[in-house]
Amino acid sequence: MLESIFQAKGELIENILTDWRGDIAAWARKDAPKLLVVLIIAAILLRLLEVVTRRLEDYSKNQPVTGGLRGQQLRTLSSIIASVGAVLIYFLAAMQVLPLFGVDMKPILASAGIVGLAIGFGAQTLVKDVINGFFILFENQYDIGDVVKLAGVSGTVESMTLRRTLLRDGDGTLHNVPNSEIKVVSNLTRDWAQISLHVITDYNENSDRVIKLLKEMGEEVYSDPEYHEAMVAEPEVPGIERVTGTEVEYLMLAKVKPGQQYRVSRQLRRRIKECFEQNGIKTGGAAKIYIAEGADGNKVEMK
Repeated sequence: MLESIFQAKGELIENILTDWRGDIAAWARKDAPKLLVVLIIAAILLRLLEVVTRRLEDYSKNQPVTGGLRGQQLRTLSSIIASVGAVLIYFLAAMQVLPLFGVDMKPILASAGIVGLAIGFGAQTLVKDVINGFFILFENQYDIGDVVKLAGVSGTVESMTLRRTLLRDGDGTLHNVPNSEIKVVSNLTRDWAQISLHVITDYNENSDRVIKLLKEMGEEVYSDPEYHEAMVAEPEVPGIERVTGTEVEYLMLAKVKPGQQYRVSRQLRRRIKECFEQNGIKTGGAAKIYIAEGADGNKVEMK
């Protein structure tokens, strides 16, 4: 009796082992090559991702930005690309590997879809901030220290992350701008900046003389060693911009290096004032109206 029981158990175990060996052999013939291909492709993608992020880090070290702030931003961006890319590769690889071991992915995908939808609705503004901030950093739309106009405010960029940008305006007010609110960026200090001075003189002043004096004054400022390095080219005086009944407006243009427009424009205005005073050039001004009383007692306006 006992021998028959032991014999039956032995046959059962042997049948199970035989089935297992058959299943393993079938899996090795059919699914093992697929698993190997998925793992090889995942390894190649991870290697490529590592190369790309390393190149980005090397590029960030060569950025000639004061204090390495731009380089720091690029290194932050490379780390984000590396982490997000790695998670995406592992997720896709798992989606291909788990079905090979008999795991049904449909319930997992359905649960992930519901959770992702809930998170998306709850944090859609944050997602927009991060996505927009990613492209701002990746496209180098502005750097720390640039003077920009964005989201209805303007100022100097003091800090920037994937979520927000901090601007300090001329009054010292610090503006915290979410990156999702940034639709148009106007960079006032990228590559070069242009100064446009509108010089107003009295209508009776000789135009050729005024233009000549403005050009000579611009040449003096450009030749001044203190301001020459701050200027890209010699100032230009295209001519008369506007004429009214009592005054004439002349346009003066000067290209300067980023961030130097305020310093150079103040010097140009000071030199213009001194030049006009030395040469007796009358500046334009608001018309004055005098009210006098005539012999008949009526008030008469005199300009």
